[in-house]
Amino acid sequence: MGEVGQEVCSESFLMDKKAKLFVAGYRGLVGSAIVRKLIESGFENLVLRTHQELDLTRQADVEKFFSEERPKYVIVAAAKVGGIHANNTYPADFIAINLQIQTNVIDASYKNGVKKLLFLGSSCIYPKFAPQPITEEALLTGPLEPTNEWYAIAKIAGIKMCQAYRLQYNWDAISGMPTNLYGPNDNFHPENSHVLPALIRRFHEAKVTGAKEVVVWGTGSPLREFLHVDDLADAVMFLMDKYSDLPHVNVGSGNEVTIKNLAELVKEVVGFEGELKWDPTKPDGTPRKLMDSSKLANMGWKPKISLRDGLVGTYKWYVDNYFQ
Repeated sequence: MGEVGQEVCSESFLMDKKAKLFVAGYRGLVGSAIVRKLIESGFENLVLRTHQELDLTRQADVEKFFSEERPKYVIVAAAKVGGIHANNTYPADFIAINLQIQTNVIDASYKNGVKKLLFLGSSCIYPKFAPQPITEEALLTGPLEPTNEWYAIAKIAGIKMCQAYRLQYNWDAISGMPTNLYGPNDNFHPENSHVLPALIRRFHEAKVTGAKEVVVWGTGSPLREFLHVDDLADAVMFLMDKYSDLPHVNVGSGNEVTIKNLAELVKEVVGFEGELKWDPTKPDGTPRKLMDSSKLANMGWKPKISLRDGLVGTYKWYVDNYFQ
């Protein structure tokens, strides 16, 4: 393997601010954060399309878009995402739509002269019982978590497609795998949101309605890792500028928190003054899920936003934008 930045990457991405850059999926949690970071960093030639303007599952439309726009850089943040219930209910959608999006975008990028592409995946690509903390080398060493294997298989295929195009065409395609993310534009839906936005919503609604208590499933003992989406966006800029190699790269905070401590912190940030109760008859889920992001740390990147500060900002965004 070449050293960081030495394989097929020459000029600096961060110095190339007039270059045309396409962010696929720019309105989601991840894509919107990347766009904010790009604008803040002085990039002035962003090509952005809504799903209505460009359906990334339609190969002919994607090829037409790339042949007309010919972006120099591409960041793939578009994906069909959802929780356990959605993955169990719509497995065909989760594998087919994600395979279509990434195959169309990666292939059209290569064919239309894109200089560099970054594909974003998810920590669910790793085996269910991977040793903790999970290194990049754990990929494909054991069976996946059955509840989201359809999504995970698609994301693994995306990593392998980037690697295959690099090997066959010496093309600069790289992959980053983020840990659990949170921040502005998250999904706060009462049924299918992830643990952190779900806690924010429940404590806020309890505060507004004057409820005496909030009951949370399980014992609160599982350990989880969270990364603010603005830190991920910062890592994306770093990888686009500094990294050019075959293996994918984990992007995590390296900090673990118990669900109990997380719930107590959310309660405090929201200002709910009732009681927090646990229901130990309900499942806890995986005891621990932490990614090993030492590879990225050794390159010189580390997150800047503390969990408390990130929660304060996320709660403010939720109140301002989401709560009806």
